[in-house]
Amino acid sequence: ATALANVALPLKLRGMARSEREGRAAQALGNVGLKGFARSWPRELSGGMQMRVSIARAIVNHPDLMLMDEPFGALDEFTRQRLDSELAALWMKRDLTIVFVTHSIHEAVFLSTRVVVMGPRPGRLIGEVEIDEPHPRGDAFRLTTRFAAHAQRLSALVAQACGGALPLNGSPDEEEP
Repeated sequence: ATALANVALPLKLRGMARSEREGRAAQALGNVGLKGFARSWPRELSGGMQMRVSIARAIVNHPDLMLMDEPFGALDEFTRQRLDSELAALWMKRDLTIVFVTHSIHEAVFLSTRVVVMGPRPGRLIGEVEIDEPHPRGDAFRLTTRFAAHAQRLSALVAQACGGALPLNGSPDEEEP
């Protein structure tokens, strides 16, 4: 199916008229930066573009909540960072609540207002970090000391979850007392 048909599928399943569902699907594709790719087939799209089609399909019904489990995990770092920025812009534009599962500390810091760190089996809450930084967060935020401090706190919680420990204050190279 084309990108447009893929995005329109949930609306078709709800019984929406073809003209209305295609209009809403085209708008959803535009919201994720794929306005000119409505008639493209999956084989004609890059991995990042295919991911944006699936995000468009998720938002076409105007949800209040999106659950995303490692959506960008298989993508290269450049595409991942671009999609992180696009998702953050969409989040602000649509006022969505997004629960985003990731193994990337840097992605969690960039996207989140709050990060919950889970431990290995049995899954349990290890800690929570509030990322109290203004939005929108541009790429320059990734290079700030504030970004690094949030990443360090999360790294310490991840180490704790795995049975190790990193100091919560100071650099990772410092010895624990």
